[in-house]
Amino acid sequence: MTDAERALPILALNSGSSSLKFGLYRVGSARTEILLSGEAESIGDKDGKFVARDSRNKMLLSETSPIPSQREAIIRIARLLDDSKMPAPVAIGHRIVHGGPRLRRHCLINDEVLRQLEAARAFAPLHIPSALSVISFAHEHFPAATQAACFDTAFHADLAEVARVLPIPKELQLEGIQRYGFHGLSCESIVRQLADDLPDRLIIAHLGNGASVTAVKAGKSFDTSMGLTPSGGVIMSTRSGDLDPGVLVYLMREKKLDAAMLEELIDRRSGVFGISGVSGDMRRLHQAASLNADARLAIQMFCYSVRKQVVAMIAALDGVDLIVFTGGIGENDEEVRAGICRGLSWIGVSLDEARNASANNPVNDSASRCCVCVLPSQEDEQIARHTWALLPKSLS
Repeated sequence: MTDAERALPILALNSGSSSLKFGLYRVGSARTEILLSGEAESIGDKDGKFVARDSRNKMLLSETSPIPSQREAIIRIARLLDDSKMPAPVAIGHRIVHGGPRLRRHCLINDEVLRQLEAARAFAPLHIPSALSVISFAHEHFPAATQAACFDTAFHADLAEVARVLPIPKELQLEGIQRYGFHGLSCESIVRQLADDLPDRLIIAHLGNGASVTAVKAGKSFDTSMGLTPSGGVIMSTRSGDLDPGVLVYLMREKKLDAAMLEELIDRRSGVFGISGVSGDMRRLHQAASLNADARLAIQMFCYSVRKQVVAMIAALDGVDLIVFTGGIGENDEEVRAGICRGLSWIGVSLDEARNASANNPVNDSASRCCVCVLPSQEDEQIARHTWALLPKSLS
């Protein structure tokens, strides 16, 4: 049987707390082909938006109307596939941010996996409830499709103890409180894109609403900025990143904040949004920066925070051969890339202004002692590939 005959239609679903990205792929052992992609945005808001693109990334439709829940988003995706005469998916792969201590490898979804995901809610309360809803609704609307869980933590599952263990009592460590790391599917996609050009010492700066910096040694995760949850590490859109734990103790003792209030504070009201008081969207901060000192400070602090993590990962790797920027900010914001790299000149990193502005790789200049590139995060394609690999051989 040829690879073309064995290629299967697989739907990748990438759920956020208020969004659902999707991509329909034809996947075989040697090739993955995009058929259709899109996103349901602002789910639960009156200003919901649904967009879809064809295999050439040409806009097929852009609708603005309320999308009350993840269920309606799934229904809209199913209708789009029917209207576009696309093949029904044989399998559906889900991006799962956190599987807790027991789910560290990509796997097919069964009742036991669902129970483990329910138990892992406490590790990622922003993400797991919506992911579970999407799994349920996907099963409802595509009952014949096999479903798979693809974990952002899987890429970091083999971190050495020196990076994985947190400085807390042993009994808490044994309960699964450790460094898990996230954006693993994005990191995998960067490693795959580099292929034969993969260097020994790589640093990936995934910068978007969530942001992390990962050190990769010989293609494997070596250390990463996020820890137990996706709230740690660098400053993010609305997430604080790393904080002195005494800040949380102070807020509990003096301001009487409970766990839910602390979670709201550090996940939804902090980061560049908290600093600026304007927005968590870097595009809006750039627009406001000329007149708003707090917006300027938020941008500066974001770049400073990422730069410090990049340097920390250089120390972990004992040097660096390549820095890759990815994610919505990393791929599209040349000012942020320049702001981060400007503070790395002491180790010989220097960007070519024109190449950085156009994201024409490599974006470093000829004098730079370290290569710097901009690559797309291809999480959904990774989900499709992993899902295909998990299917029974009778299907694939």
